[in-house]
Amino acid sequence: MEMIIVLVVLAALVFWVIAIYNRLVTLRNRYQNAFSQIEVQLKRRYDLIPNLVETAKAYMSHERETLEAVTAARNHALAALQAAAGDPANADAIRQLASAEGAVGGALARFNVAVEAYPDLKANENMMQVQEELVSTENRVAFARQAFNDQVTEYNIYKQSFPPVLLASTFGHGPDAALLEFEDRAQIQAAPKVSFS
Repeated sequence: MEMIIVLVVLAALVFWVIAIYNRLVTLRNRYQNAFSQIEVQLKRRYDLIPNLVETAKAYMSHERETLEAVTAARNHALAALQAAAGDPANADAIRQLASAEGAVGGALARFNVAVEAYPDLKANENMMQVQEELVSTENRVAFARQAFNDQVTEYNIYKQSFPPVLLASTFGHGPDAALLEFEDRAQIQAAPKVSFS
């Protein structure tokens, strides 16, 4: 009889450990999938930026520095995105992506200020369409970033709670996953201002 009780307890313990392992894997996969959604939206954003710059070049010949800054920020952010996509659990890569995204936001803000000085450019149909798509993409990025951060938070909470905290590192779930937080929180909370007046 005692042997049966011991076997039942051992079986329950094994199933409990398996359940913790499976939950950790599920939560990690969810936040990695959420990062993939951010990646899709950021790539869309990065694809729109060259169209925006090309549309503006003809009108903004005296704003070469601004156009180059937007392009450079976009290229830096794309490289940071590729590094973070390789390992969304790498906190340094996520921080570098956040910093690069802050630079893109700043460059786009300066670009939008420069566009104000060119009424013909603001009225250009291609420019209006690209800016509208960019604003839409900014909203998608914000939504995807929030979904990612929600999944990371859920993963970290479960991993840090008892009893999973006892087994997480054994199962290869090392440091906590990093939230994707932009340095200028006020800037990311608002989509870039695009004015056609």
